[in-house]
Amino acid sequence: MEASLLSSFSSTINAPNKLARLSEKWDWCLLRRKKSSLAVCQGASSGGNAKKISGFSSAATLMDAGSLVLSPNDQKVQKENNIAVKDLVPFVEMHDGIGIVKFLKGKGFFITGGTGFLAKVLIEKILRTAPDVGKIYLLIKAKNKEAAMERLKSEIISTELFKGLRQTYGKSYQAFMLSKLVPVVGNVCESDLGLGDDIAALIAKEVDVVINSAANTTFHERYDVALDINTKGPCHLMAFAKKCKRLKLFLQVSTAYVNGQRQGRIMEKPFYIGESITGENSTSDTLPGFDPLDVENEIKLAMNSKGAYEDNEVAQKMKDLGLERARKYGWQDTYVFTKAMGEMLIDDMRGDVPVVIIRPSVIESTCKEPFPGWMEGNRMMDPIVLYYGKGQLTGFLVDPNGVLDVVPADMVVNATLAAIAKHGMAQKPDINVYQITSSVVNPLDFQELSRLMYEHYNSSPCMDSKGMPINVPSMKLFSSMEDFSAHIWRDATQRSGLTALASSNGKLSQKLETMCRKSVKQAKYLASIYEPYTFYGGRFDNSNTERLMESMSEEEKKKFGFDVGSLDWKDYITNVHIPGLKRHVLKGRGV
Repeated sequence: MEASLLSSFSSTINAPNKLARLSEKWDWCLLRRKKSSLAVCQGASSGGNAKKISGFSSAATLMDAGSLVLSPNDQKVQKENNIAVKDLVPFVEMHDGIGIVKFLKGKGFFITGGTGFLAKVLIEKILRTAPDVGKIYLLIKAKNKEAAMERLKSEIISTELFKGLRQTYGKSYQAFMLSKLVPVVGNVCESDLGLGDDIAALIAKEVDVVINSAANTTFHERYDVALDINTKGPCHLMAFAKKCKRLKLFLQVSTAYVNGQRQGRIMEKPFYIGESITGENSTSDTLPGFDPLDVENEIKLAMNSKGAYEDNEVAQKMKDLGLERARKYGWQDTYVFTKAMGEMLIDDMRGDVPVVIIRPSVIESTCKEPFPGWMEGNRMMDPIVLYYGKGQLTGFLVDPNGVLDVVPADMVVNATLAAIAKHGMAQKPDINVYQITSSVVNPLDFQELSRLMYEHYNSSPCMDSKGMPINVPSMKLFSSMEDFSAHIWRDATQRSGLTALASSNGKLSQKLETMCRKSVKQAKYLASIYEPYTFYGGRFDNSNTERLMESMSEEEKKKFGFDVGSLDWKDYITNVHIPGLKRHVLKGRGV
């Protein structure tokens, strides 16, 4: 290691003749600190001030006497020049990175949404890379402690995701997991999180980092239901976090799509109370009578509206209300609107609490860790991928030149841990936003995605009920609902044989026609839900995330890498993601 560092140093100053010329005026020394830290400083009889050489970071710290390990000058010269420790002020230090593992050691965590897809990947990574972490308290919705423990064991400890840890610890695996993971009965929708006094006091005493990963991700959810968890939930959790005596950081897992219907390059900036996308794009002159967004009024509106409808219509009316309010203020659906308002309340309440907002785009299967392709449930693009592979969907409604912003779950987790360590150590009372996204640095367009899907299913087809391979055509992309609907109808009638039966068997053809119409209706519904995303005009800037990665050491980049720009989409989609879907979502059915 020292040889490589010295080589790097010599190439930077580039040439013995330069060093010879400089040495006529200056005495040079090379300092080393903690094996990975190098500094160049120059001593002179006048006192030895530090001088910068291009190519090195300007980060500087004082070094102790024991850090002096190499000098081209003999001890006599050093003694004559009387170089004291205080004179050796280095101008560079090859940093140890953020110090992620060091930060995690002994830290206590309080996590909501711990049984969800992303949180499980996060928990696994923490326990695998920092087994000396403190307690991880998981807020779990359950009737009682026994039910919460059962959920912990069945939904986390027993899952395949943790098989690496299971192999590492063998017979003591469960004991290790239960020594770290503490299930806590509660509900983020309740003002006091539904916590008992004793456990609330214990968590407030032991927790360093609070992570809110709880969310309702249904696009067209009831307005009152989505507000409860996505908007009021973060508010309740922040109120509790401010009681935590050792609190170093509050982290909110959000989504890049809280940016709503913003267009073009979308920067990583927080939402402040009362902001709206509609308000950004207009003035009082262009929208007479437009009411600025008032989060508190939105919560009251949902509460009052719920009581105004009959029981048999309240569910649909509340869904309609959420979509209406979202679109009024410039968001595409209830999910992202209520998540954005959650961010606003966090900023409004935080006071001096350091806050990090993580905004991933579409989170899909793990790229590498703990193993490639792990997945749970149907994520955003997966129903389309699976229906296509089964031959049930041969086209879709998308912008052919549009981009699907996808990021693997393990990269999101790595960026999250890097941000936790960086800001948890700094403890500055500010708010930092990180968009973990691909649309700017490594865009995957829909044409490329459809081509990769076709290539995969042609080489590794799904099987039908008779065990025969399902041959799929290349997926057709449509930019209008009319063209898409016409295609779906033609495809459904051909596959069902309806066209051939139309004149020979009226009763059967009528039954098949009903089935075809149902298929078309389902496909149109799916397309209408996805349309705001498949025609999305925004591209998510990730400059903050890139800078976060640059602040890591090379060792940390290997262990906690999240370079989305380096992803090979062909390899990821065809060799990792779709095989992962077949194994973990389809569970091998039809494969």
